[in-house]
Amino acid sequence: MPTHPQHLMLPGPTPLPPEVLTALGSPMINHRSEAFCELYRAVEAGAKWLCRTEQDVIMLAGSGTTGMEAALCNLFSPGDRVLAITQGSFSERFAQMATTFGLSCDTLAYDWGQAAEPAELESRLNEGDYRAVLMVHNETSTGILNPLPELARICRRYGALSIVDAISSLSSTPLEIDGWELDVTLTASQKGYYAPAGLCLMVLSERAWQMTETATLPRFSLDLRLARDYAHKAQTPWTPPLPVFYALREGFKLLQAEGLEQIQARHLQNMQMLRGGLSKMGFELFVNDERVASRCVTPAIPPEGIPADEIRRVMLEKYHTVLGAGLRKLSGKMLRVGHLGYQDLNTILGVLGCLELSLAELTS
Repeated sequence: MPTHPQHLMLPGPTPLPPEVLTALGSPMINHRSEAFCELYRAVEAGAKWLCRTEQDVIMLAGSGTTGMEAALCNLFSPGDRVLAITQGSFSERFAQMATTFGLSCDTLAYDWGQAAEPAELESRLNEGDYRAVLMVHNETSTGILNPLPELARICRRYGALSIVDAISSLSSTPLEIDGWELDVTLTASQKGYYAPAGLCLMVLSERAWQMTETATLPRFSLDLRLARDYAHKAQTPWTPPLPVFYALREGFKLLQAEGLEQIQARHLQNMQMLRGGLSKMGFELFVNDERVASRCVTPAIPPEGIPADEIRRVMLEKYHTVLGAGLRKLSGKMLRVGHLGYQDLNTILGVLGCLELSLAELTS
């Protein structure tokens, strides 16, 4: 039997275009050479275009979680008070990390699948003196999209830094780092950038950079000040993941050729097509309101009597399609269909067709 390639329908890692797969085969080079400096500058230019920012884009070897940790250990001192908005697995992880680092972390907690309410954030910031608010723009465990412009505006009004996990949302969803005056924005290469995992990208405001000068939490390989010094020389402090840089350079070419507004419109169309198809097959959408639904992933609860993990098994074994599982307290209760990155309507229609066949097999 031939080995079939898997169709990744996840909110990361995502499928890679042929041009990027070819670029991944590029030879290794000296990361202290002028050739790498040219590669770094090309990726940096693409990242600034994507992030719509004139600020430095800091690139660290690691995942999105690396960026979350870097934000905490570079900006704060033990005992600093922060507020975390939580409504799913990854936002709760951010709060847990803050506590692990010795911060005094309160939560503005919502039910999983519920978007944050700006008025409630304002009330909490009015009651307490917080140095920062930790938030996830797109919570992939539940498919919820938070109203980031309003939340960031309230943070600014009360003098709290806005620290934003935009790991999955940057590229697929409108996001203005400079225009919305976000203080820390972090993302990762394996999401909507046509690249494999291995690089975290971060953008800090001047307010955030000032906080790095007084923070006392220990940092070494994740020292953002050191990373910025090297970035100004088109280098990284430590050995970089060269294949990811090659992939991003090629990926940004493809993204720029399509155009950012077209990319975001494509993700919206994919989301709408998938939501409509799942509803017609009897799935219950975990997020009912499309206005706060993720453009990256759609979680859905199967029709009664059909286990979510059985659907995922049939999709993988018969149709070589990988769907996301429910996480933590949603484990076994839902499946999550990703539509992030190198995906189009043909992909969505194919997945819907395979899902229909899977349901037919499991109910026959």
